[in-house]
Amino acid sequence: MAPGAMNRWTKSLAEARPVAYWLEDPGRPRPEPALTAATTCDLLVVGGGYSGLWTALLAKERDPGRDVLLLEGKEVGWAASGRNGGFCAASLTHGLANGLSRWPGEIRRLEELGARNLDAIEDTVARYGLDCEFERTGEIDLATEPHQVGELRALHGLMEDHGLADGIELLDAEGVRAHVNSPTFLAGLYDRRGVALVHPAKLAWELKRACRELGVRIHEHSPALSLRQQGGGVTVTTPYGSVRAGKVALATNVFPSLLRRVRPYTVPVYDYALLTEPLSEERSASLGWRGRQGLADLANQFHYFRLTADNRILWGGYDAVYRYGGRVRAEYDNRPETFAALAGQFFTCFPQLEGLRFTHAWGGAIDTCSRFAPFFGTAHRGRVGYSVGYTGLGVGATRFGAQVVLDLLDGEVTERTSLEMVRSKPLPFPPEPFAWTGIALTRWSLARADVNGGRRNVWLRALDRVGLGFDS
Repeated sequence: MAPGAMNRWTKSLAEARPVAYWLEDPGRPRPEPALTAATTCDLLVVGGGYSGLWTALLAKERDPGRDVLLLEGKEVGWAASGRNGGFCAASLTHGLANGLSRWPGEIRRLEELGARNLDAIEDTVARYGLDCEFERTGEIDLATEPHQVGELRALHGLMEDHGLADGIELLDAEGVRAHVNSPTFLAGLYDRRGVALVHPAKLAWELKRACRELGVRIHEHSPALSLRQQGGGVTVTTPYGSVRAGKVALATNVFPSLLRRVRPYTVPVYDYALLTEPLSEERSASLGWRGRQGLADLANQFHYFRLTADNRILWGGYDAVYRYGGRVRAEYDNRPETFAALAGQFFTCFPQLEGLRFTHAWGGAIDTCSRFAPFFGTAHRGRVGYSVGYTGLGVGATRFGAQVVLDLLDGEVTERTSLEMVRSKPLPFPPEPFAWTGIALTRWSLARADVNGGRRNVWLRALDRVGLGFDS
C-alpha cells in the first residue's frame, strides 16, 4: 500500500472516537445495585452477557417458581455482547464448512436446531417486545479473490448434497453487485433466512429487562471471585457478599473461568471495528444495498459489514490479535494500526465512498477455542454447568448454549444433550510460549494463504490433519 494512499485513507479516522458506538446509546439502562450481603438462590448465573441473560430468561420460562440470581462483574452487555457487529446467525458450528469437517454425521440435525434457535429468538423478540432493531435480512458471503469463487461454488454444492440449500442463492459478479455495488465483489452466496441483524447492546439490555420482569434478581458491579462446593450446594463469593446456590451456570466466556480445568480450552483474541458517519442519499444510492443484508468476505482474515438503523456502515474484522499470556486489558481495545488498515480496506471495497468519515473505532476481546464452536460441560457433581468458546458467533448460538447448560443442570436427556458436539471437547491450547508461537504462526500462514490463491502451507495442512484447521 502506497504511503500517500495510506495518508489519504487515515484522514477518515481523524474524528473517530475510541468507543463502541452501540454502548453510547442514550437508552442505556442504569446498573442494578451490587450484591452487599450473603444470599441464597436455586440457580446462580455468573455473567451478564448473552450467555448469562439467555440462561436466566430460559430458566424462568421453564420454571417460573425457580429463584434465579444473576451476577455481573461490571454492567450487563458491556463486553463482547455490547461491542460486536450484531450478526445473529442460525449456525451453531461457526459455519457449515466447520460443522461438516467436525460433525458430518449430525450436520443436518445441527443446521435444523440452529434454524429453530434463530426462529425462537425472533419469537422472543416479539413476545417480550424487545426493542433491539431486529431485522431478518439474511447474509451474503462474498468472494473477493478469484480462488474464492470456486470455494463458494464448492460450498453451495456441499449444501445441495446435504439437502441444506433451501433459501440459499449462488450469485455471480453481476448478481451480487445488483444487491450491493463494489468492484471487489466477484460472487456471492446469499442466505436469505439464516442471519438476522440486531443492535447488540440493546439486545443485551432488553434481555435484562425481560429477565427482571420475570423475577430474576440481578446484581451488577459484582464480580465472582471464587467458587466452592459446600454441602449440597455451591457458594460463590463477590467483593461484598456471597451466594449459596443449588446450581450454578457459568457464562463468563472470554474471562477466566471459575473452573480452572476449563481455562486451557480457550484463549482471548481481539477483534476491531469502524463505524462511519450516516450515509447521504447520494452515497446510499451509489451502493444499492436496499436489502440491508449482512455481508462477510471469504478471506481467512475476513471482514464483516452491515448497515445500522441510522444508515451508517459498520466495518469490522480482519485482525484477530492474541496477546502473549492471554491477557485481557482495556488498553488493547484501541489499536491504531488495525484501524488504519481497516480504513484502507474499506475504501478499496467502496471507492465511491472516499471522503466519508468514521465516527467510532473500537475493539474488544472475544473467546475462541480450537474447534471454533462452543463446547459444554459440568463440574462439582453436576451442580455447575458452562458453555464457552463461541469464537465471535455467539449472538444467536448463546441461546442454544443456554438451553444445553440448563438441560445438563436439570439432568435431562434431550435432543441437544445427545449431540456429539455437546458430548465432546476441543483440544486444549498449549502453555506459553507455545500458545503464542503457534497462534502467531497460524495468523501469518492464513495471511499468506489469502494472497497466495488460498493455498495452505505445511503448517496449516498439519493443523487440518489434527482437526485444528481454520475456515472463516
